[in-house]
Amino acid sequence: MKLQQKALRALLGSLIGLAGLGLTAPAFAQVRAETVATGLQNPWGVAFLPEGRYVVTERAGRMRLIGADGRLGAPLAGLPAIAAGGQGGLLDVLADSEFEKNRTLYFCFSEPEAGGGSANGTALASARLSGDATKLENLRILFSQQPKVTSRNHFGCRIVEARDGTLFLTLGDRYSRKDDAQKLDNHIGKVVRIAKDGTAPKDNPFVGRPGALPEIWSYGHRNGQGAALAPDGRFWMTEHGPQGGDEINVPQAGRNHGWPVITYGENYGGGKIGEGITARQGMEQPLHYWVPSIAPSGMAFLTSDRYGAAWKGNLFVGSLKFGYLDRIELKDGKVVAEHKLLADRGARVRDVKQGPDGWLYVLTDESDGKLLRLRPD
Repeated sequence: MKLQQKALRALLGSLIGLAGLGLTAPAFAQVRAETVATGLQNPWGVAFLPEGRYVVTERAGRMRLIGADGRLGAPLAGLPAIAAGGQGGLLDVLADSEFEKNRTLYFCFSEPEAGGGSANGTALASARLSGDATKLENLRILFSQQPKVTSRNHFGCRIVEARDGTLFLTLGDRYSRKDDAQKLDNHIGKVVRIAKDGTAPKDNPFVGRPGALPEIWSYGHRNGQGAALAPDGRFWMTEHGPQGGDEINVPQAGRNHGWPVITYGENYGGGKIGEGITARQGMEQPLHYWVPSIAPSGMAFLTSDRYGAAWKGNLFVGSLKFGYLDRIELKDGKVVAEHKLLADRGARVRDVKQGPDGWLYVLTDESDGKLLRLRPD
């Protein structure tokens, strides 16, 4: 006890000394992970429901509720047909901003082509969670990527609700169709923006332009698997590069983000992509890029005070390749520092979100995947 009291007095003395110098105690550097739920098969997206509950998607094609006590519910009935396999399956999920009134969930998935063919594409659906929370009702397909492609890769599939109530959806280049990311007559390698009824908003940048699809917001993307709304209301996203060249982007209306014409990556196994250039007039530069690739997935801005002032406003991005959560410090819209969290776990971080309680939540992409809550260590 005496040793504890002496240690406490020493700590208080240090803090008083720092205050006397006009300084503050250093912020903590790490977090500890509390397991909220386990037993999830390759979970992909998490959203928050009232009463401390969660809804989680599993890539294999299941959607489950998790109780406030961490109890994992049975799979919800009422999902559409899903082309699960490779990188495809049931992917992101989002609760409507007025969920307590309308009980609406949005989710995206790899949609098989009609008639049982081998082609597929990313689709976005809405549905109402039943009163007993056992099934989805009033299912509507709001958006269906065109054309369908025979591929098991690069679906994109992150959903963000903007402040005006429209929905952003990231769409991958399907791996084999990268050149289509530069064309406006398809949805390959794009970010689309739609209203909640599935229509294209009239202020979308290509509405009324011949040969361009009205849902398109930005183009020249490769495979966006992280997206979030920044504190100022702007839409941000991460996307996978090939071998190197993963990016953070802030897509704006009508802008071309360059893939595959410009990239900081190279072909798998080496060798330049196309002309091997990193810049061209009329094509946007990434806000930040990683070489080597970290395989970014999941993205969240911290707006709460839970982790102290030094962390408020930071951006958090999951790394699938290296198994950590990247805490990113920003200043004047630029990345100024990065810090690896949860690296000791070695688990692929698939999603990260800030909950209504202000804590950060992480999904690990494993056969026995976990929903984690992060606390200051």
